Amino acid sequence: MGNIVAIVGRPNVGKSTFFNRLIGERKAIMDDESGVTRDRHYGKTEWNGTPFTVVDTGGYVVGSEDVFEAAIRRQVEIAIEESDVVLFMVDTQSGLHPLDEEFAKVLRRYDKPIMVVANKAETLDRTQQAAEFYTLGFDKIFPISAQTGSGTGDLLDEVVKHLTPTSGIAPDEGIPRIAIIGKPNVGKSSFVNLLLGEERNIVTDIAGTTRDAIDTHYKSFGKEFILTDTAGLRRKNRIKDSIEFYSVMRTLRAIEQSDVCIMMVDAQEGITSQDISILRLAEKDGKGMVLMVNKWDLIEKDHMTYKRYLDVIRQKISPMDYIPVLFTSVLNKQRVFQTIETAIRVYENKQQRVPTSKLNEVMQQVIAHYPPPAYRGHHIKIKYITQLPTRVPSFAFFCNHPKYIPETYRRYLENQLRKHFDFEGVPIRLYFREK
Repeated sequence: MGNIVAIVGRPNVGKSTFFNRLIGERKAIMDDESGVTRDRHYGKTEWNGTPFTVVDTGGYVVGSEDVFEAAIRRQVEIAIEESDVVLFMVDTQSGLHPLDEEFAKVLRRYDKPIMVVANKAETLDRTQQAAEFYTLGFDKIFPISAQTGSGTGDLLDEVVKHLTPTSGIAPDEGIPRIAIIGKPNVGKSSFVNLLLGEERNIVTDIAGTTRDAIDTHYKSFGKEFILTDTAGLRRKNRIKDSIEFYSVMRTLRAIEQSDVCIMMVDAQEGITSQDISILRLAEKDGKGMVLMVNKWDLIEKDHMTYKRYLDVIRQKISPMDYIPVLFTSVLNKQRVFQTIETAIRVYENKQQRVPTSKLNEVMQQVIAHYPPPAYRGHHIKIKYITQLPTRVPSFAFFCNHPKYIPETYRRYLENQLRKHFDFEGVPIRLYFREK
C-alpha cells in the first residue's frame, strides 16, 4: 500500500541531483526560512499518471565511511523496510567501490524491487562501463545521467510497474482512514492510547520491526474509522539520526495510507518547518488535514492568547489556511474527541459532490460580481463549471482563454468555492479548459 520510492547509495554518487530532477524543483534552496534544509529530502512526483513519494536518504547519513556498520546500515534498512521500490545508485565515473558492495549486501537480504541506477553515464563509454555493476548481483541496471536526464525515462517506466497506479488506496467502503502524524514526543502515543484504551501500546516488538502502521478499526461515540497509527513504534537500537529519519519515513507511509491526517504539534514548541513541509506533502497528495495543537494546558493564557496563537499558525501554514486548528490537551482529555469528529467531518467534505446546477448557479454569480481581468484586450468568459469525478475535489472551469487566468483570480475562485461549499480541511484543485 502506498507508493514510496527510496534512493540509496554511498555519498557523492549523485542522489540529490537525481532527487531534484524527479521532484522538478531545487528543493534544498526552496525553503530557506530559518536555514532549515535538513528535512527537505522527500517530495511528491509522478510518472505517466502514477504519483509517488520520493525519499533521498543521502541527507540523513552523517559521518565517514567507517561508520557504515552502524548509522548508514540502519538508515538503509529503514529506507528499504519502509519503501515500495528501492533505487540503488552507483557512479560509473568512479566505478565499483567497496562501499557499493557493503550496500549490496544489505539490499540483497530484502525481497523488494531493487534497481541499480548507474549514474553519470553521459558518454557511450561510461554507459558500457555500467556493466561492471552486474557483479553486485542485481539483474536490473539502468545507466542514467541525473545531470542531463538521459536514461531516466526507461528507469521510471520500470519503477511504476511496481507501484499502485493511483495514489492512495481504495478506502474501506465509506470508512475514513485517519493517520495521526507529527514529530516524536508531541503526544501521539498518549492520544492513540486514549482513543483505543491503554493496552494497545505493547503489541509491536516482533524482532524490533513492524512493517506496517497498525490499523485499528475503531467504533465509538457513534463514529467509525480506521486509525493508522505511527506512534509508539521505536527501535531497540536508537541511533539518534536514524530515529528522526525513521519517523519521517513512517509519516510518509502513514500519509500515503490515509484519507485524513491529524497533524499533532506541541503547543510550547509551535509548528515547525518540518511540520509545514509534511503538511505541504499531504496537500499535494490530496489528503484531508486537521491540525491538533496539543499540551495547550501548559500555555499561560490571557483573553488574547488563543487568537494570537491561531493567527501565527494560519500565517505560517498559508496558503493552507483552510485547515481546521484545534487546541487540545490529551492529558486533560480536552477536545480530544472533538478532534476525531473534526477529522471525520473533513473526510465527509472530501467525499462531497456538488451538483452541477448548484455549482453554476452560485459560481456564475461570484464571477459576475468580479469577472476575470481582461488579458491584452481579450475578455475572458467562464461559461460553465463542473466537478470532476476525482479522489480530490476538483473543478473544471470552461472558458474561452484558459491560459490567461491569473493566479490571483484562481485563488479568488478557490476561496469562493470554499466559502459557499464546505471544503474545510480539504485541498481542492481548479482546472481551466477550453470550452
